[in-house]
Amino acid sequence: MPPRSSPTVRQQRLGAELRKLREASGMPAREAGALLGGNQAQISHLESGRWGISAERVRRLASFYSAGDSALVDALCDMAEERHKGWWEEYRGILPQGFLDVAELEHHARRILSLQSLTIPGIFQTADYARTIFGGALPPLPQTELDARVEQRIRRRTLFDRATPPPFEGVINEAALRMRYGGRAVARRQLEHLLEVAEWPSVTIQVLPFSTEEFIGSAQSVLYAEGPVPQLDTVQLDSAYGPGFLDAEAQLSKYRAVLKAAKRASLSPAASQELIHSIAKEM
Repeated sequence: MPPRSSPTVRQQRLGAELRKLREASGMPAREAGALLGGNQAQISHLESGRWGISAERVRRLASFYSAGDSALVDALCDMAEERHKGWWEEYRGILPQGFLDVAELEHHARRILSLQSLTIPGIFQTADYARTIFGGALPPLPQTELDARVEQRIRRRTLFDRATPPPFEGVINEAALRMRYGGRAVARRQLEHLLEVAEWPSVTIQVLPFSTEEFIGSAQSVLYAEGPVPQLDTVQLDSAYGPGFLDAEAQLSKYRAVLKAAKRASLSPAASQELIHSIAKEM
């Protein structure tokens, strides 16, 4: 089987976690490859996500590395056994890889935490609002890609159609609520939809008001996806060049603190809904 030319972020993460286990054991890649009946190149391909790996081989490697965290090893085995292709794969070759990676990250998350400074969380955006956001891209997007981006963004919401969707806790800066992207009618409908979303059982929305006197330490948009074990948590940050993904423990710890501070400085869910309703009436 030839190496994957473009492994997903999730496939790369599995390989990176295997590398961490090997490095913690002090075992050279050459020796680990030999234990699998291969060589250093084989381990390099596995640890970069360019080659797939079976759950049985994950357990063999974990045994070689004397990895004692059974919960982590079980979670890595589950990742290795994933063979189905999610709905986001329909957009491969149509949209940038980052769009697919974000949808896959949300799909596998046990809980999602979000902090938004200037826009409504992507997963809750209306079609007209999303079209305005993507329509501001420079250089302008081809119409077919613009349409595909809007469609894919709306489909991310199917996450909440599950019998037990992951809990979603979002903090939104008041500035994002007052932006009139697309005009008053589009902005008003977006806020009305956000109020509907806030009533969903698995969703909690809080507003970080202008009146806060606390700086929370980050002006970035942050998506924190909790994995099956804490070591597999992931932070996704937006940038002008597409989404970035972080998984080092120091980075995860930093953004857990940022999100905790944001929630502490925010209005209660009930007061947040009142403010959103008030802003919508002003539109």
